Amino acid sequence: MTILKVCRLGHPVLRMEAQRVHPADLATPALQTLINDMMQTMEEYYGVGLAAPQIHESLAIAVIESHGPRGEIPMTVLVNPDITVLDEELIEDWEGCLSIPDLRGRVPRWRKLRVDALDRDGKKIQIKADGFFARVIQHEFDHLMGKVYLDRMRDLKTLAHLTEFQRYWLPHENG
Repeated sequence: MTILKVCRLGHPVLRMEAQRVHPADLATPALQTLINDMMQTMEEYYGVGLAAPQIHESLAIAVIESHGPRGEIPMTVLVNPDITVLDEELIEDWEGCLSIPDLRGRVPRWRKLRVDALDRDGKKIQIKADGFFARVIQHEFDHLMGKVYLDRMRDLKTLAHLTEFQRYWLPHENG
């Protein structure tokens, strides 16, 4: 497997709507390798999600996995995802992004949703997610739509460099 280069904010591919993947193409060695490389890249950079546009590929593919304090999420591959909001409640919480390194901001996201997608083998899957898992799905889905979390922030006053976030914001969040 290969660690891929993550593009940063300003690269045009991050602002393009990703191309949907034909289910038959998922069987190709090239796309299976790409998915494996995305998983490895996400792990290498300690991410919890990575969308293909972030590695310079305008394809509707995202990988998600978390084993941290915010939630346990098994390795999930979403191809051509569609989201249905199941709860109109918006929850504001902190987010970061591998394409916008060293920054954090508070972003409102739907609390609960359903995602309909294909898995890496081209099989239809449906996942109901809430909380942190729903947040990560929406973050990666935004990448597939040409958006980044900054576009969703209500107040840019919460935008902080990681060091200052840890020093000034995190202590207040934990009590």
